[in-house]
Amino acid sequence: MDLEEFLTEWHNDSPTVLVHTSGSTGKPKPMYVEKRRMEASARITCQFLGLKADDTALLCMPLDYIAGKMMVVRALTCGLRLLSVEPTGTPCWKGPIDFAAMVPLQVWNLLQDDEGRQRLQQIRHLIIGGGAINDDLAKALVDLPNQIWSTYGMTETLSHIALRRLNGLERSEWYTPFEGVDISLSEEGCLVINAPAVHEGPLVTNDVAELNGRLFRILGRKDNVICSGGIKIQIEEVERLLQPHLSIPFMITKAPDVRLGEQVVLLTESQDLDSVRLCCQMVLPKYWQPRQYRYISRLPMTETGKPARAEAFMLFQKAPVRSGSH
Repeated sequence: MDLEEFLTEWHNDSPTVLVHTSGSTGKPKPMYVEKRRMEASARITCQFLGLKADDTALLCMPLDYIAGKMMVVRALTCGLRLLSVEPTGTPCWKGPIDFAAMVPLQVWNLLQDDEGRQRLQQIRHLIIGGGAINDDLAKALVDLPNQIWSTYGMTETLSHIALRRLNGLERSEWYTPFEGVDISLSEEGCLVINAPAVHEGPLVTNDVAELNGRLFRILGRKDNVICSGGIKIQIEEVERLLQPHLSIPFMITKAPDVRLGEQVVLLTESQDLDSVRLCCQMVLPKYWQPRQYRYISRLPMTETGKPARAEAFMLFQKAPVRSGSH
């Protein structure tokens, strides 16, 4: 979808807009969302960041997903001046920008040379979402002078409902919910969002979370818990521990195990599985260590740059095997 097509859809008589989920836990799903709720979400974000009419907003993401659509809606609702550029892996624009939204891959690509880094510093408020911000990216952003934020949200909440600073004195691991957003935990420890302006009724997420007053942080997806021999292992926590030590792309997934119920499996683009296994044995607690290691030429990712967990589970059975030991 291009900008003209979206504007036509936005200005038609229908009270809803068609969007698609990201597909991080399976196939992307179509859903219709109310325009009035998208407008409410736009106002909340602009208010939180202090954005005003005539501020410049950069659109550099595809309009097929909610993140791109919401950039346009924020401009329309709050009077921002929209600058639309081609949604590539390395966005290109000229001049200072007041507000931009990007996925982690775009930000990482821009940091790889001086010109891209300078462009990033010209953005007064940069929000990053649609994928995990790994340690390398977080460290690279710490000293930048502008305001850089990680977002928390999903298609169902019409983009984000909370932000956390990634740099400066306000840098934090904890997300701050927007005004009018209440959060709690389900019996399973998953985040429950009550944001009446953007979603009808409480929304029970699949994100295992920890609360600190009104603040929260995400530990991982409920779907990504491996129950091995009665021990619950969060896939994202294993990946976070390994990230500083494995430079070659890898992904943790799971597989059935007759004795343990489920077992930890590591997929990697490295063919040196012995070195990967040795690293895991040195870094991970005993019961978190993968029981199998498998080489794959390319890790499965969604269109928005997230790990395609369902596809990884399927691909595990096709990759060459290397058993681990405990």
